[in-house]
Amino acid sequence: MVLKIGRGAAAPPFLVMDVIQAANARAASLAPGAPGVIRMEVGQPGTGAPEGAREAVREAITAGNPLGYTEAFGRPSLRARIARHYAEWYGLSLAPERVAVTLGASGAFPLAFLAAFDPGDHVALTAPFYPPYANILTALGLEPVVIEAGPETRFQPNVAMLQAVNPPPDGLIIASPSNPAGTMLHPDELAQIARFCEEAGIRLISDEIYHGLHYASPIATAAAFSPSAVVINSFSKYFSMTGWRVGWLLCPEDLVRPVECLAQNFFISAPHISQIAAEAAFDCRDELEANRARYRRSRDLLLAALPVAGFPKLSPAEGAFYLFADISARSNDSAAFAARMLAEAGIAVTPGVDFDRRRGHHFLRFSYCGPEEDMAEAAARLARWA
Repeated sequence: MVLKIGRGAAAPPFLVMDVIQAANARAASLAPGAPGVIRMEVGQPGTGAPEGAREAVREAITAGNPLGYTEAFGRPSLRARIARHYAEWYGLSLAPERVAVTLGASGAFPLAFLAAFDPGDHVALTAPFYPPYANILTALGLEPVVIEAGPETRFQPNVAMLQAVNPPPDGLIIASPSNPAGTMLHPDELAQIARFCEEAGIRLISDEIYHGLHYASPIATAAAFSPSAVVINSFSKYFSMTGWRVGWLLCPEDLVRPVECLAQNFFISAPHISQIAAEAAFDCRDELEANRARYRRSRDLLLAALPVAGFPKLSPAEGAFYLFADISARSNDSAAFAARMLAEAGIAVTPGVDFDRRRGHHFLRFSYCGPEEDMAEAAARLARWA
């Protein structure tokens, strides 16, 4: 008897995880005292959770907090603090009832997709994109519609691109700052897209996980321009809490109860202890801003060093902690090129095929969120390797 395998089993791999495995194997094979592997493949901040968050956890454990299930949408105090965050950062008045605390941003995406769309619906996204967008959509029976963007639009969509999609999609996923390009939709551009989607009946999903990690261009939230937009954010990047697995989803009014029911059934709740840490992290602004300053210094160093090392065509580094490098003058196989860089220079990077299945063979993503000294050493190694 041959048993059926569900369509979700056909989801393609998230290739950066394979790169991580290869980098770990390379590091383990090195002789004692040999130069180590520099990790530029993963978007994990080199800093840990801020001290105030860790202290809040110590206090909760010392006090004997039972740390059981919370409400499906999270602790009321954390939801209220997230709502206040929108007032402080964006001048936006937001009801805490619209905030869903989730199991990281990764847990928010299936909740949003299932609440907003039906199997067979078409959801547009701009390549290059974060691979799990398309992989989760496909696993849920939705149809990703890929819109190719290039350096002329900073790898971001615009209204003209959306108008050219035929038939019009049921949804659109945007990301600003973006992964892998590190580019942003500027406030006027975001407003145009949000209003277009509102008028056209297209559900907008705005990934704002890298908010706070912006360097020159101002940030804006899609929630300020469209009452029907779904906004997803996380404590992983700016707040430097990847392993705590806590994020949030800002629901439009019509999706609050559907998302809550899904969350109850899928996850019960985000980890209680992580929610305590997340709430305290909001009061660690000085430490978090020091992290951002560190990323900016690494960005500036690499923007100067990579062209000298043979990578002259880089995406505008407006936010997040990534540079997307066009390597077409050196290779048409980014996976092989990345493997050679790891073997010969001891630097792990992510091949562009993870983010753009058609054009990604000509691109690499460099992540610069690791220790500053590692980024400086990477620049020196690449100069020698060139």
